[in-house]
Amino acid sequence: MSLPNPAPPLTPAAGNAAAVKVGVRALMRGRGFRRLLLSRVPAQWGDGFFQAALGGAVLFNPERQADPLAVAAGLAVMLLPYSFIGPFAGALLDRWDRRRVLLLANLLRGVLIAVVAVAVGTGVAGPPLYLGALAVVGVSRFVGAGLSAALPHVVEPRNLVEANVVASTAGAASAALGGAMAIGVRELVGAGDAGSGVTTALAIVGSLLAAVAAAGFARGVLGPDGTEARSRIAAVARGWLDGARAVVRVPTASAAFCAVGAHRLAFGMSTLLSLLLFRYAFHDAGVWRAGLAGVGQVVMAAGAGVGVAALLTPWLTHRLGRATTIRTGLVVAALAQVGVAAVTTIPTVLAAAFVLSTAGQVVKLCADAAIQQETADEARGRVFALYDALFNTCYVVAVAAAALLAPPDGNSPWLLGSAAVVYLLGLAGHEAQLRRRT
Repeated sequence: MSLPNPAPPLTPAAGNAAAVKVGVRALMRGRGFRRLLLSRVPAQWGDGFFQAALGGAVLFNPERQADPLAVAAGLAVMLLPYSFIGPFAGALLDRWDRRRVLLLANLLRGVLIAVVAVAVGTGVAGPPLYLGALAVVGVSRFVGAGLSAALPHVVEPRNLVEANVVASTAGAASAALGGAMAIGVRELVGAGDAGSGVTTALAIVGSLLAAVAAAGFARGVLGPDGTEARSRIAAVARGWLDGARAVVRVPTASAAFCAVGAHRLAFGMSTLLSLLLFRYAFHDAGVWRAGLAGVGQVVMAAGAGVGVAALLTPWLTHRLGRATTIRTGLVVAALAQVGVAAVTTIPTVLAAAFVLSTAGQVVKLCADAAIQQETADEARGRVFALYDALFNTCYVVAVAAAALLAPPDGNSPWLLGSAAVVYLLGLAGHEAQLRRRT
């Protein structure tokens, strides 16, 4: 069965008129939105905690040694496999009750985190550890796609931009807080295998709280609304194709894909170089810290950027429109990359982390709203799963490229500068797709 045609794309003027600012208080008065947020926040807190705990166990563990290629390989194993099966899983989100998906997937993630924690604590390394992490990240991505696809069921379409600001910002901030807390816990319980295992296990708390919140929804309230046969294996198997068709049909959605893909490519390069710089090149200097403590400072700077993006995005979209806001974010991010390439020190890396996080979050919030508002609900799960695949694949490809090209200590101004070129290429792709609409 072919997909129904999505809603026609909005003109720029219509897009601005459709967005209505109602305020956080008004959104929070909606019971469905409030409960969905209560499921998102602990889920993403657990994601941030788990990833920071695992990153510390692999890269900053004195009992283990990891070079850039090992880090890149670990990220590829954890993120890429789900990126390929995600659109097929997205087809299930368009057929299964999303409330049940969120409940069971969070419980499953808690069990998998416990397995990985045991592996870390007992010194397991290599493929077995990466496969366990892969399972956790895969389920996390499935939960994330389900939360995004369910959001239009709990808020009015005209409030989607603002609802995305609140939900995505709260989620990203909680992920940053989780990462910072994992670094702090690791300092308390120890940096070896045993301490890393204990730290990793604490991420289970986020999954359990998210499952409890999801259980409070009534059956079917989060969709899907479609009437397609929910058991058709053929429809699930062509998830990639269906998701891609739904994106291509809507120029604003494909433009959003270009912008977010460019950001993830550039951000992946910067992330690996920053980790190497704090691990091998930087040294403590006053309040500026190297090592894992320095990474914690970067996480906090990025978290502050997410908060600023929450304040900026509604204001920018109201005055400039969604497309111009995305353009502005990409240009600002490119300038930040040029700045940190010219002067690479701990303060400039922290400043770049703040600016890139702010600009990238602004771009993502606008892209999320474009996809949610302008794709049909019957296809939205597949589109968001494909979106998630792009999100992860671009990041891993960039990390792998940086691992191959960067010096061992990560001090590579030309690589940092090349990330600015990636942002500008994303801007060009965004504009080319929008021209299809006119």
